[in-house]
Amino acid sequence: MSKTGIIQSLWDIMKREIKTLIHAPIYWFSMIVFPLFVIFFFSGLMNEGLPTDMPVGVVDLDNSTTSRKLLRNYDAFQQSHIVAHYPDVNQARRAMQKCEIYAFMYIPQNMERDLLASRQPKISFYYNNSVLLAGSLIYKEMRAISTLGAASVGSAKLQAKGLTQHQIKSVLQPIATDVHAIDNPMLNYNIALSTTIIPACLALFILLVTAYSVGIELKNNRAKSWMRMAENRVLIALIGKFIPQTIIFTLVVWLYQYWLFVHLNFPHNCSFWAILLIGFVLVVAAQSFAIFIFSLLPTLRMSMSICSLWGVLSFSISGFTYPVTSMAPSLQILSWLFPMRHYFMIYQMNILHGYSLHYSWMYVVALLAFILLPLFMLSRLKKIFYKYVYLP
Repeated sequence: MSKTGIIQSLWDIMKREIKTLIHAPIYWFSMIVFPLFVIFFFSGLMNEGLPTDMPVGVVDLDNSTTSRKLLRNYDAFQQSHIVAHYPDVNQARRAMQKCEIYAFMYIPQNMERDLLASRQPKISFYYNNSVLLAGSLIYKEMRAISTLGAASVGSAKLQAKGLTQHQIKSVLQPIATDVHAIDNPMLNYNIALSTTIIPACLALFILLVTAYSVGIELKNNRAKSWMRMAENRVLIALIGKFIPQTIIFTLVVWLYQYWLFVHLNFPHNCSFWAILLIGFVLVVAAQSFAIFIFSLLPTLRMSMSICSLWGVLSFSISGFTYPVTSMAPSLQILSWLFPMRHYFMIYQMNILHGYSLHYSWMYVVALLAFILLPLFMLSRLKKIFYKYVYLP
């Protein structure tokens, strides 16, 4: 087959694929509408960085000057907002079970008197940790305010004894912590989550659309005509079919990267061109992996099911929700079979930390290996396209 013939075949298959994309609404929604919704939904959902003014309740049985001052200071915290006072624990518990509040603080009777008498009264926290983010943040603020409240009473007593502020500080806080949050000093959850959840969702769309595109050819009995346009060359047929999809998905991924790293000014310590290149490699790797899955399970239903499972598992096993190094050894090995795992490691090492690309060479090689997977299945795919009969 001459070079001119290859170019003509590619062009004919591309025109055929473009017509299919235009006339099939499922492609519009799966390749443009839903990915754009995911990009703007997740980046806008956590636009403030951290949730603020989460509703909490109070059971104040002491109702003293100290307890009221403690609650005023607690209500001034950014993430918590006192919305109700309850007469007893049972009513506060029922309100939390109805999801009216995320937590409540219980202040016992005679707290102020016990504090002044150095009897160490107990302030109790009840928080809903089934909502993990809200529960952990509220618990952190409740613990902080209780510590500050106890410290204020101790400071007043020590000041009455004639100690200086420096002496008081050395007694109340003998060790001072100095926290440095690397690459995300604002502790912005949008920076931590949008840069991982959004590309994982986009990779899931790519896997599903790719498996569907190949499987629908077999289902609609169009695989043989598709192969004839490529003059029975499977590689040319695949390249011509997926060039339009690759262009569309790459533009969507680049839009996501521009929106986050340029418009929202997310931290990145490498050139923007390198970010775009990594995004393109992710698109092609996900498409190649989906083609490989279809060649193993040449049915539309099974291949899409496996791709869906693989894409969903990427959220957990890629390492951005739970560290892979803390997983079981078998799962650590399994994580290498997920393209998102390697993209996340490249993002973490090169984009976020600014290391040179050669530090993450093994993950780059792994993504390139995913791209090469279909080459080992060309003969099987040719047999599938010519001899397999679609089974619903």
